[in-house]
Amino acid sequence: MDAERAARRVADLRGEIERHRKLYYQESAPDISDAQYDALERELARLEAEFPTLVSPDSPTQTVGGAVAEAFSPVPHAAPLLSLDNAFTENDLADWHARLCKVLERNDLEFVCELKLDGLSVALTYRDGAFVQGATRGDGQTGEDVTANVRTIAEIPARLKGAPPLLVVRGEVYIPIRAFAEFNTRREEEGQGIFANPRNMAAGSLRQIDPNVTAARPLACFFYQVLHSRGYAPEGQSQVLDDLVRWGFAVDPRHRNCHGLEAVLDYCREWTAK
Repeated sequence: MDAERAARRVADLRGEIERHRKLYYQESAPDISDAQYDALERELARLEAEFPTLVSPDSPTQTVGGAVAEAFSPVPHAAPLLSLDNAFTENDLADWHARLCKVLERNDLEFVCELKLDGLSVALTYRDGAFVQGATRGDGQTGEDVTANVRTIAEIPARLKGAPPLLVVRGEVYIPIRAFAEFNTRREEEGQGIFANPRNMAAGSLRQIDPNVTAARPLACFFYQVLHSRGYAPEGQSQVLDDLVRWGFAVDPRHRNCHGLEAVLDYCREWTAK
């Protein structure tokens, strides 16, 4: 592909990706699968790597998707809420592991493997153990203030035990599959429209103007990261997960400490089968 054709394709990809980001993050109504979306981003990244002059600061490869809706107040994040990079094959994972070993100059690496949940990412702020603010990820730098809606989720603690005086944690608001099916069944019996999938329902439920609507939805939340704190210096992710539980947060119990690449691959194969 020559530079002129590449420039046209890059422009088309950027427009298409931004449209899908708006559908996913702002309207909670994606019209393509995650795999199809990932393929678009990979093609764009490949073209930008091949034609570096086409890279621009506002390219989707340089930004995190999701703008703040006008209905919510903006909340600047104390630390960026970054997105995850993907590995699609075992070879991709092995290449990533090799890069880590080279950077760290060691081969005996310990990992914490966790499942990636498909819901809506949130950042929650606690001061002196009390919940004071909840925000969506937004564009990673600025999110939406959904504090009133977060307070309606039973699994999110209003007060913590033994936590640092300032703590910002990240979690994923989601809807369990069984609860989703039961909720849709009730709506169908009542003659109401049903939701397409749990992710759309979770995202749409948390971003309601009326907290009473959010309260009526079967939302849950697992936590997995300390974004910002005062006086907290964990030795690793395993300790973070233990401390989150100790402070009162719900943590996905299916995580596992893995020594070396082969143990990580075993975890991936096990959950792929499940």
